[in-house]
Amino acid sequence: MRIAFVRLAAAPLLLAGCGGHAAAESPARAPTPALSPSSSASSPARSSPSPTSLVPSGLESIASAQAQNLDGGDGPVEGADVSWPQCPKGMGIPQKRSKGLAMPLPTARFVVLGLTNSPGFTANPCLASQVQWVAQRHLLAAAYSVVSYPDEATLTREGGAGPYDGDTPLGMLGNVGYAQARFNVATMKGAGLRAPVVWVDVEPVNDFAWSADPKANAAVVRGAVRGYQAAGYRVGVYSTQHLWQEVVGDLRLELPEWRAAGMTSRAEALRRCGVERMFQGGSAVMSQWVDGSAETGRDRIVTCPDGVSRLGDWFHQY
Repeated sequence: MRIAFVRLAAAPLLLAGCGGHAAAESPARAPTPALSPSSSASSPARSSPSPTSLVPSGLESIASAQAQNLDGGDGPVEGADVSWPQCPKGMGIPQKRSKGLAMPLPTARFVVLGLTNSPGFTANPCLASQVQWVAQRHLLAAAYSVVSYPDEATLTREGGAGPYDGDTPLGMLGNVGYAQARFNVATMKGAGLRAPVVWVDVEPVNDFAWSADPKANAAVVRGAVRGYQAAGYRVGVYSTQHLWQEVVGDLRLELPEWRAAGMTSRAEALRRCGVERMFQGGSAVMSQWVDGSAETGRDRIVTCPDGVSRLGDWFHQY
């Protein structure tokens, strides 16, 4: 994903769940109910490496190299993120057609794979191929998803069922966020993507604007976090101080943070790991910068010096 440094619309531009958008009246707001996410579930169990005696000749060095990949080492590790923009040109919903952008550089040790075609309830149209690309190179993998605000039809369809009170406006929005997460978990499983962590991307989405009410937006985000946790994933959040405040106000989830430095440099991305860049009370795990132009550049990532001691805690080894 790439942070979009734009202002939110003064009034809601509401999302259509399967693409498209239409202006509609925002649902009436009520005082924020208790929308406490459940405690984080443990990561899915990983298979243990085979005993040396069962490893065919010539594969022992590969097993050793993979074990070393799971060690954070002595310094920051570089990776990248990809999603629908890297799919072959012309795929996806009309508002977010894929661009055929370049895949990560050979220096990348991990890839964070996007699950959506930007807004919620839309799947990355070539996720399975991207998972295969990662697996063929024996890279580490994690997942991220954009979370977005629903239109009236989506709110009606998804808001009544879930862990929150579907008779209240904020409860309905929480259920929509929860349903977005469940949709994306199904997308992951269908594509064969294994990952211990899902990063929730909170930023303005061009053509699918958030509401002007931070409490309403926060209800959707809380719901998405809870949905991933209920499915057994660890959860982190991706944003910046400015965009987080603009979308969800002073919401504090105290989850791990993936921070963004925009079109700057690796050095600036590492500076964003500092505590002064905290945006919701969590520690920095990694930071992203754009290498190249806004249209064709690569999204590159570097782990934060104090954020990752063991890569296997944050990525699945393919």
